Amino acid sequence: MMSLRDLLSSDVKSFIHQHENDDVKPLVLKHKFIHGIPSSVIADQINGRRKAKEKLPMFYHTKGIVYPPGVNVEQSSSEQTAGYKATIFAQHSAELKNKTLVDLTGGLGIDSFFLSRTFKNVQYIEPNESLLEISKHNHHQLGADNIQYHHTTAENFLSRGHSFDLAYIDPSRRAAGNQKVYSLNDCEPNIVQLQDVIFEKADCLMIKASPLFDIQQGLKELKFVQQVFVVSVNNECKELLFSSRKNFSDEPEILAINISSNNRIDSFSFQFSRERQTEIPFSDPLTYLYEPNASILKSGAFKTLGVQFNISKIHPSTHLYTSDQYLENFSGRKFKIEAFVKPDAKTLKAFFPEGKANITTRNYPLSVDELKKKTGLKDGGDKFLIGFSGMKTKYLVSANRLH
Repeated sequence: MMSLRDLLSSDVKSFIHQHENDDVKPLVLKHKFIHGIPSSVIADQINGRRKAKEKLPMFYHTKGIVYPPGVNVEQSSSEQTAGYKATIFAQHSAELKNKTLVDLTGGLGIDSFFLSRTFKNVQYIEPNESLLEISKHNHHQLGADNIQYHHTTAENFLSRGHSFDLAYIDPSRRAAGNQKVYSLNDCEPNIVQLQDVIFEKADCLMIKASPLFDIQQGLKELKFVQQVFVVSVNNECKELLFSSRKNFSDEPEILAINISSNNRIDSFSFQFSRERQTEIPFSDPLTYLYEPNASILKSGAFKTLGVQFNISKIHPSTHLYTSDQYLENFSGRKFKIEAFVKPDAKTLKAFFPEGKANITTRNYPLSVDELKKKTGLKDGGDKFLIGFSGMKTKYLVSANRLH
């Protein structure tokens, strides 16, 4: 029977490093075993290392790391989002170094590891013994010595009378047959059913959900939600976090968070009641055009955003904003309109002489692909072609992105 020690032999690790950029399919077809290890296992290590390079650089650069099957790497938090979660917990209490947190869905252990830097103790719960052993090994390689490991389910752990101060859970969003599910009631474990048991033991609970999950549905299913974090990395929405505090009864705060590649955090907060009550002016396109970041678009802060930045919206269903004054600190992409144009290849030649453009649309009758076909433009270049609907007409503009 193969052990982790087999995967850590110098020959195996050297092979994985040498072939980390290779297509693994020919390797699996050509070899049944590589240095005594099934080639499919070697392929998993190569794929895992390749995925970790961007998502988990600390793991990638640490010697002796073992990777689980690719699906576990894909479903795990990234280093940036795991680190951000640790800061959220730190905001709740100044005494976390004396507290115990339970990670009820340990998985690859990325969140457990980063949370272990904040808490005195972390209890890691995982029913998959192989995954638990990999996570335990990797945590030791990374120097974490305050994590205790429990080979059991979240339900069993909670029924055994263990004590802890705070809880974190990332329920699996895949049902039988690997089908994706979008209700917390359909996830495994079922946090909707477990939350009462958790709050008998702890004051704080954080639930991670899919970025496709409906925020309002989460607020209906979960108790005591104090804050909802919509977390994006480099303008790609990655996860929703519902942070609950026992007996909290006020309206929750919604925070749209974008973490950039240089770890700069752009934050916008609001409440749904204010969004509903807010009125926003509308305008034809002016000098500058603004597109909110992915977290703001997901959160639905469409009117609150415009009022806070004192800018006009283009159309109720066109989530673009405009002004004559440049707003450098706007939470999203910023453009200066160069010209109003027509979707005609001959006309556009003057604005895109290289035949390339970054094409994007918002509430526009033609899709990006249809615009490409009609204009003959290919992806690329420095300038943008943006199609959108205003209050009275449809617009197509040539624009330069501002930083």
